[in-house]
Amino acid sequence: MAETDLLIRNARVVSPGVTSAGVPEPSDIAISDGVITRIAAAIAPESAAEVIDAGGLLAFPGVVDAHQHWGIYADLGQDTETESRACAQGGVTTSLSYLRTGRYYLNRGGSYRDFVPEALGRMAGRSYVDHGLHLAPMTREHIAEIPYLVEEFGITSFKIFMFYGGHGLHGRSSDQADFLMIGPEERYDLAHFEFVMRGLQRARERFGDGLSLSLHCETAEIMAAYTELVEADRSLSGLRAYSASRPPHSEGLAIAMASYLAHETGFPNINLLHLSSAKAVDAAQRMAVAFPHIDFRREVTIGHLLADVDSAHGIGGKVNPPLRERADVEALWRHVLAGEIDWVVSDHACCRAEQKFGADADDVFLAKSGFGGAEYLLPGLVGAGLERGLPLARIAELTSANPARRYGLGGKGSLSPGYDADIALVDPGARWVVRAADSESAQEYTPFEGFEMTARVTDVFLRGRRIVRNGKVQGEPSGRYLRRGVA
Repeated sequence: MAETDLLIRNARVVSPGVTSAGVPEPSDIAISDGVITRIAAAIAPESAAEVIDAGGLLAFPGVVDAHQHWGIYADLGQDTETESRACAQGGVTTSLSYLRTGRYYLNRGGSYRDFVPEALGRMAGRSYVDHGLHLAPMTREHIAEIPYLVEEFGITSFKIFMFYGGHGLHGRSSDQADFLMIGPEERYDLAHFEFVMRGLQRARERFGDGLSLSLHCETAEIMAAYTELVEADRSLSGLRAYSASRPPHSEGLAIAMASYLAHETGFPNINLLHLSSAKAVDAAQRMAVAFPHIDFRREVTIGHLLADVDSAHGIGGKVNPPLRERADVEALWRHVLAGEIDWVVSDHACCRAEQKFGADADDVFLAKSGFGGAEYLLPGLVGAGLERGLPLARIAELTSANPARRYGLGGKGSLSPGYDADIALVDPGARWVVRAADSESAQEYTPFEGFEMTARVTDVFLRGRRIVRNGKVQGEPSGRYLRRGVA
């Protein structure tokens, strides 16, 4: 009987935390029962039931994409299937998706005791990658349910959308209460955000330190005022107009308010999501100095690192917070290279063309916000990162190790004995051009259309099972729902 189920030979294993800046020497990876058992040079091939030659390609830990939105614009079950295929195509083996009550997703309000089982039921058996959930407490009832969600479903990360009380998902809004599907006795405002933090702090005192709160930091009042200015001026159009309507200091102000609330409530584990601008990162750094007892983590998206208001392919690049000027892109890269960003995500939110664009397809304010991009996360960061001198080990930290640790994903995030055999093989010398038609996503366009990539994911393994071969997704869905602990 073979000692090993699968042996991947001749792989250049990228290990998070390794200080060497060079390319690692080839090694072999032994896998049994979906778990890595050994990494060494020249493991005897006769010990394995199956042997695959990696051909000297880079082997990264499967990406833990900690920010996606399955089901926001399509049926959750359908989205789980198509968008998890896009994940696999890009080397993502674990997806964490933000869900909430209200319009989109399941289009319902009410208790999470009822909502979560329905969501998990729709997703069951349809994902090609492992997956978990973040939830947004939208009401007082949801705050009270936090301990139940931790115990019953292993959900340990929660979210606040700071602008929802006074500004729409896609722009101006006259009725956010209807969008949020909350009763007249509820308010989604700064006081609610404070009570969410207090509820999480009570849960943290009960369960331990593994709970965290993620924040979409934009300020509704600033955006409403600047939207009026942009619409009246009419000198700006497209993505530049949308960026001006949601200016960077709106992010900075929201970060400052959220940070003080964390200080006031004593809840220490704060994730600042999709920082899009120099001003946003500056605010995040200032708050870390002002409140050193708060454990801030900083996230950026691959979209904000690769595209700007001029280079993105049309208004399909509308997203919240917006794509910015090239100067902001370069600022984000400086912070990444300086080690001041904790992880990089896709913020994948598939929005098909018939939903994305309004009656006037050139009017950015009629378009919906969000786009897919998980399939470009790892190749985009490897290609652009290597060109800028970003070490391979640092890429593994940004895409896998850091989010796995923060979000309680034991067994994920590293290619080491005892960890799940989630592996993405990457060719760092491949050159190819992004075409939406080549994506496994149901989205028919991409803001990255025509971008030249300089790295490609060739093969992907989920717990030792090959789900992508030569760039093509294969087999049946085998992804599992991940219950997370709080230790």
